[in-house]
This record gives sequence, structure tokens and C-alpha cells, in this order.
Amino acid sequence: MARWDPGTAERLTQAALELYTEHGYDNVTVTQIAERAGITRRSYFRYFPDKREVLFAGSERLPAAVRAAVLDAHPAASPLSAALEALTQVGAALTEHIDRTAERRAVIASSPELQERERTKLAVVTSAIQDALLQRGVDDDSAKLVAQIATIASQNALDRWAEGYGEKDFATCLHAVAMSLRDVLTEGIDSSRFE
Repeated sequence: MARWDPGTAERLTQAALELYTEHGYDNVTVTQIAERAGITRRSYFRYFPDKREVLFAGSERLPAAVRAAVLDAHPAASPLSAALEALTQVGAALTEHIDRTAERRAVIASSPELQERERTKLAVVTSAIQDALLQRGVDDDSAKLVAQIATIASQNALDRWAEGYGEKDFATCLHAVAMSLRDVLTEGIDSSRFE
């Protein structure tokens, strides 16, 4: 197969997900993934550095997209609204191009190594949100807290979207999470318990 074939990365991702689902992440080799995708083991490494990264293809573009979307949010939006607006926009675009999300998430949940990689990816996204909020003039403490809350809300929405097999769009799922978050926060915090 030609190394410039534009569908090779997608075939590798598909082959890896199938094999990981069938045999477990730890029991699959790069050679098996390459063979299922119809390329050589050597060619595999032109696309991905290891068997882990095939599940995270394209995730390196996510922080920049989220950061830009936060900066583009309505200027009068509160920090949390700006972050959630940005994540709604980016999440909607992302879920349009994701197949087999539930299977991917199950594979990640089955491996501590993959869970750590997922946490690293989320930490970079959180940092991108925080940086964008700082650029919007939000103070350090608030920017950090809002970025963390927004990332958790986005992950919760992605879980809902994946569990529903895409029946509801991502924006609807994130809106539902935001409403739950609002309800939890408006219940109030008994500040006397923290004094």
C-alpha cells in the first residue's frame, strides 16, 4: 500500500480499535494492527509513534481549537459561559467526526496506561482554556477553577453523548450538564462549615 494513501491513518485507527476490543489493549502488537490495516509494521511508524497514540489521533489539535474558541466567545460572556460556549463549539465539531466512541472509551478505561494518556490530553485542554481566560482578563485563581470545571463538564457531556450512541447532539448533552452544574452550585455552600 502506498505510504501517501490518505486513508491509511483512519484504517490504522479502525484496525487498532477492533483489535483492542477483541483481544484487549495489552494483547495487541503494532504488527497486528499494521497487518489488519494492510500495511507493513515499518509503515505503521510513519503514522503513529506507538500503539497507544493510534487512539489519540488528532488530539494534538484540540488545545489550540479550544483556546481559539474561548478567545472568540462573546466578549460579555462570563468566564464559565465563554469556556462552555467554546467547548460546545469544539465538541460539536469533534463528535461529527468520531466513530465508535463508546468502544474507544471502553478500551481506554481498560488500561491504566491509556487512562494516563487521556488525563494528560485533558490537562493540556484545561491549560489551554485557562490561558485563554487569562488573556480575556480573568484572574489566575478564577481562570484555573473555571477551566477545570469546564473540562469536567465537557467530559461528562461526552460520556452522555457516547452512552446515547449520538442520539442527542453534543451541544444538547453539554447544555444538560451545564444545567445540572448550575443546580448543584445554586444549592449553595454553607460557608460556616469552611471557617
